[in-house]
Parts: sequence; C-alpha cells; structure tokens
Amino acid sequence: MLPYYKTVRSYGEAEIVIKRSRFIGYAKGAETEEEAAAFIEEIKQRHRMATHNCSAYVVGERDQHQKASDDGEPSGTAGKPILEVIKNQQLKNVVVVVTRYFGGIMLGAGGLVRAYTDGAVAGLAAAQPVYRVLHTPVEVEIDYTWHGKVDNELRGRGVLVEDTRFTDKVTILCMPVSGDAERFIAWMTDLTQGQGIVRTLEPEYRTHEEIPR
Repeated sequence: MLPYYKTVRSYGEAEIVIKRSRFIGYAKGAETEEEAAAFIEEIKQRHRMATHNCSAYVVGERDQHQKASDDGEPSGTAGKPILEVIKNQQLKNVVVVVTRYFGGIMLGAGGLVRAYTDGAVAGLAAAQPVYRVLHTPVEVEIDYTWHGKVDNELRGRGVLVEDTRFTDKVTILCMPVSGDAERFIAWMTDLTQGQGIVRTLEPEYRTHEEIPR
C-alpha cells in the first residue's frame, strides 16, 4: 500500500463560459474503472442535450488504469488535456467530465485545449484535492492510573486519537502514520514502563489537508 496519495475529497462541480460556450467541470473520486465509467455515464445522462461530454480518469495504485475521451471533439483537444490536468496535479483514483454547450463561436484546436483544461481545473478545485495517508491503528490498553499521563503525552505530540473506551481498563485507539508505527509502539511501551498492552490492527487510509510531518 502507498504511504500516501493525492485524490479529491468529494464530488465537485464548476462552470466557466468561454466565448459563449458553457464548460461545466465535474470531478469525483473513483476507486475502480467501473466507478469511473458509471460517473461518466451519469453526467452524460444528466446532459443528454449537451454538445459534448468529454472525460478522463486515472485509477489504480500505480496509475495503471487511464482513459480519455474526446466525445466528438477534434482528436486530442479535450480528453487528453483533461487527463493531463489530473496527472499534472498528481491525483489518483479520480474521474473528471467536462460538459460543453456550444455557444456558436468556434474556438479552434488551441482554444479547445485551453477550455477543457480550465474546465477540468475548475471541477477538481470544487472537489477539493486532499491527501489519503496510510495509518496503522494501534490500541493501547492501560490501567486508569496511566490515563492522565498517556493522554497528555499523546496531545503534546499531536497523535491522532480516534477513540477512547472506558471499561475495567482504558483502551485508546491511536492512529500513527504507518511509517512511524514502530517508533510509536516503542515510545508507548517505554512511556507505560511496559505495563500497557499494545495491539496493532490493519493499516487504513485517512484524509488529510496536508501530508503529516
């Protein structure tokens, strides 16, 4: 699994007008090619009367699934520019559709490339690019006498704490970045003088505005 990757937070939509043509950029996360294709079809159905619904997506841990469609625009003037925007922003698992309603003025090949590029940029900005960072969940089970000290230390270090359960013991679910998990476990073992029970769970991705340092 990748330590982190850049994608989008949610669905995004934005419209720009260029020489009376409307360009509506749509963007959304897609974990599979099937999800990407379904989103493209959804937009096409929504805009059945549009002149073009051009699209591109990048899916897969190694960007192994990439596809672009000009949907009737001159070859290379729509789908490829949209795909290049996704790649230039280093985004993964993202699908973008730019819908065009022709306004009566020809834009030329260069104008189309710029327009679809700008439409893709606008749609992605509306979808809010974020980072998905791999974390290793670590459960720390301690006696109540240790809770205050451990809680203060976790807050002081800015460790992501996802849950705290109070039963006969206190169990704290910590989410260190996976690359720091071993150091975190060693620190927690030392902090509790070996009296805490530390359990690691399967790594999971969490969303961040920036890459944790």
